[in-house]
Amino acid sequence: MKLKPIATKFTLKDHIYDLLRDAIVEMNIYEEGANLRLDERSLADQLGISRTPLREALVRLQQDGFVDIQARKGVFVLRKTLDEILEMIVAWAALESMAARLAATDASDADLGKLRKHAMRHSASAARADLAEYSDANIQFHELILEMSGCSLLKTMADGLFVHIHAVRRRALEEGDRATRSVVDHMSIIEALEARDAELASQLVRDHTMRLHAHVRRAWSRIETQARNRST
Repeated sequence: MKLKPIATKFTLKDHIYDLLRDAIVEMNIYEEGANLRLDERSLADQLGISRTPLREALVRLQQDGFVDIQARKGVFVLRKTLDEILEMIVAWAALESMAARLAATDASDADLGKLRKHAMRHSASAARADLAEYSDANIQFHELILEMSGCSLLKTMADGLFVHIHAVRRRALEEGDRATRSVVDHMSIIEALEARDAELASQLVRDHTMRLHAHVRRAWSRIETQARNRST
């Protein structure tokens, strides 16, 4: 994990939390052999702060399900269990499916045009296997649909889930031909939205996310073992 020193103009406690959470979200925590242990001394040195506010932020991160603080062992980034991941994907599918239904009727033509441009601009990164770049673009695609729904509560609920499954989507895109399939799915979703077909758009978004669910359930059987052994 790499961090930048704290700027003093920010509220220290909240800013440390935000920096650590964002850094954890960007980690590929489900990669086999990923180092999940956080070294307090290193974190404090990188941030240019004492350990007291750092530990306060870590306690808050533990309360929010991002880290596990183990007595006499240390602090570890917390992987979700396989069952937890699958449940979060189902919830995400339901929320974004409704967002797509609303976007099909309420989004402006300009917003739909923005979505199409975004998808077209980043499809090349999937074709050339620049998966890190495409992973970020893929996440932004789904966030745009939620924004176009016009329902702020729906987006807030989805954002709360997405910070935890961000790394799941990132790893999954690297497996098989999922990146290529994702591009195809995105274009079909855009066409349904542009046609103002709320039912089809909702179904396509739901099916797209549930394909992720099926892939994770089939291919990630080792996550349970990895999660139990995160501190070893």
